[in-house]
This record gives sequence, C-alpha cells and structure tokens, in this order.
Amino acid sequence: MSEWQKTLRDESIASLEKLAEKFGHDVIDVEALTPAFDNFQMRITPAALEQIKEVGDPMWLQYVPRVEELDIVDGVIDSLDEDGDSPVPNITHRYPDRALFLVSPVCATYCRFCTRRRKVGDPEKISLKEYESAFQYLAAHPEIRDVILSGGDPMMLSDSRLEYIFQRLRAIPHIEIIRLGSRITSHLPERVTPEFCEMVQKYHPIFMNTHFNHPSELTPAAVAALDRLSRAGISLGCQTVLLKGVNDDPKVMMKLMHELLKARVRPYYIYMADQVAGGEHFRTTVQKGLEIIQALRGWTSGLAVPQFVIDAPGGGGKVPLLPEYVQEITEDEVVFRNYEGKIFRYKQPRPDGVETGTSTEEQPGPDIVPIEIGKVAKKRDKAPKRRRTAIG
Repeated sequence: MSEWQKTLRDESIASLEKLAEKFGHDVIDVEALTPAFDNFQMRITPAALEQIKEVGDPMWLQYVPRVEELDIVDGVIDSLDEDGDSPVPNITHRYPDRALFLVSPVCATYCRFCTRRRKVGDPEKISLKEYESAFQYLAAHPEIRDVILSGGDPMMLSDSRLEYIFQRLRAIPHIEIIRLGSRITSHLPERVTPEFCEMVQKYHPIFMNTHFNHPSELTPAAVAALDRLSRAGISLGCQTVLLKGVNDDPKVMMKLMHELLKARVRPYYIYMADQVAGGEHFRTTVQKGLEIIQALRGWTSGLAVPQFVIDAPGGGGKVPLLPEYVQEITEDEVVFRNYEGKIFRYKQPRPDGVETGTSTEEQPGPDIVPIEIGKVAKKRDKAPKRRRTAIG
C-alpha cells in the first residue's frame, strides 16, 4: 500500500462521530446530521481538514454535512441528465468530439455540492468492472478525439491502473487528448508522487483540470503538487464552482485566480452551482456570477479570467454567459461598453464594391493601382484625423 493510501485510510475523518470528537458534539449534532450523511457519505482528508480554520468558514461549508442538504426545492438527482447520454456504462457522450469516462467511484474528500453525488462513493454505480464496454465504445466512434477521465476522482486509482487506462486509450488512433478531472492536489497532494509523474510522461498530451474554489486551498503542499505535475508536462487548468458563502465575492475570486496563475494553473471555468438535489443551499443568483466576471474582465489579466458557464439542466451542455457589453448592433456600427462602462462605436465594414459617392463600376479591382497616363499622380490631401473619444 502506498503512503498516500495509508494517509487516506488512517488519518481521514469518515464518520460523524469522529467529526464530533474533533469539533465538539455541541457543533456536530450526530443525530440531526445522520440523514444527510446517509444520503451522501463524508470523508475529509488531513489536508482538507487543515484548511478549516473555524466552524462555518468556506472550507467547513464545502466538506461538513448540513441539515440543509435535506431541503429539496428545485433540485434534481441527475441534474445534468448524464445518465440519459450514457450509451454504455461509465460513458457519457454528449458533445460531438469528446466523451466523459467515469473510471473511479471514490474521492479523497467528498464535496457536499457534488453534482454526481447520486453515484460517487458507490462502487456499484461507477464500476471498475465496466471498463471494457467503455473502451469498445470509444474505439467504435472515430469522431471522439478527446476523453475526460472523471468519477469520483481518477487520481484515486493506483498508478498501474491509470497506466492501463492510458495505454488502452493511446491504442485508439483517433483519441488525441486525454484529460483528468481531479481535486487531488487540494485534498491529497501527496498522491502526486514522483512515480506517477514519471509514468504519465509516456502518454502525452495529458491535461488535468484541477478544482480549487477558494485561495486558502492553494497551500504550500498543494502548490508543490501542482509544480510536480507541471514539470511532468501536464497542462493544468482549473474548474471552479460558484458557491454561496465560499467564493461569491469578487475580491475572493480575483485572489483565487491570481494564486492559480502563480501556480501555473490556467483558470478555465467558473460554474454556476448545479441544480442538484442536496446541494441547493450552495446556489447563488446568476447575477452574482456576472458581477464577478465583470469585476475580473479588464481589471486583471485576461489569463486570470475564466469562462462563466451554466451547465444547462437536463443535458443541454455548457453555456457561457457574459455581462451585457454589446449595447446595439446595426448595419453601420456596433455600440458597446468597455470594462469601465464607457461607450465606444466600432464601424461595420461596408459591403464589397460600395464606397460613399462612388458607383460600383468606377471602382478599380482590388489588385489595381489607378494612375493617369502621362501625369504625375497628385498626393491626396490627408483628412484631419478624428480624435477618438469615449462617451461615458
């Protein structure tokens, strides 16, 4: 057994009783929380536990069960209808050229807002025995060029099992990109071992979308794990979920994006929290997400501005949202505002062959310079430059 596996087994908190021992029975009401725990199991690794500084802080909210999980208003068990787009076990094929491959049923730490909480933690619902039909499906569909390994967390698998998956995927000629969706760098950074980093280099290009929701999660150990992955040639991105009480603040989100870039992780998505049953108390308004994007775009580097998306309920896929920058579009111009709210006008190109005061027949071809034979062409008087002003 690897050291990271021993840490996970021996030092994690996986019961309400142990959680009460840690934080006090006056804080953790075991009886009241048992139904929430029964609906979706809990495990908190030492690394995740260290990030909790006080009861009710952003880390606490993400990992500790709450009675609010039992309040179902608009929540749906399979809010993204992943099962509806699953042609064979463990595969979701929604987009034309890419497919989701669920390879692990478990995570190091279980996030209480998990979209896949109906399956995660249950080996019968994400079976390690269902790989073969998944590989056969991927091989039979040449339009699939990009495979995302998820679960659960694929990094919870052993190196040998991960290498087996990499080998099988690389044997399929039309699969160009392999992606890992993992939160291991935050919850169990010691999982990123030198052995894994050496092995993975044989199967590039490999991408990893990490998952950080708050700048406090980028601990020295997490940053060191990200550095090991980067040095192994893995391209790193981050998928962040907008969560009430955790990161629904423009300053917090900007700090997170800056810390990610410093760790050589490119911000990729900010997701609206999904409309999943058991996680409704994490949802903010869409306006809050637009406010955060507006506070990022133009006010910090474009590298630090991810796409803000809603993963459409019912299986519609990811839909990007932007604040209303475009004010008006006509045949003549586009009127828009910049990040400061100032208004600018961009002139639309005229249709080919149309110029003010000139008929189509009078215009020379695109590669002909008009001259008058026997005369020296006079220089045109330059029109005075217009000073571009912004209408505030």
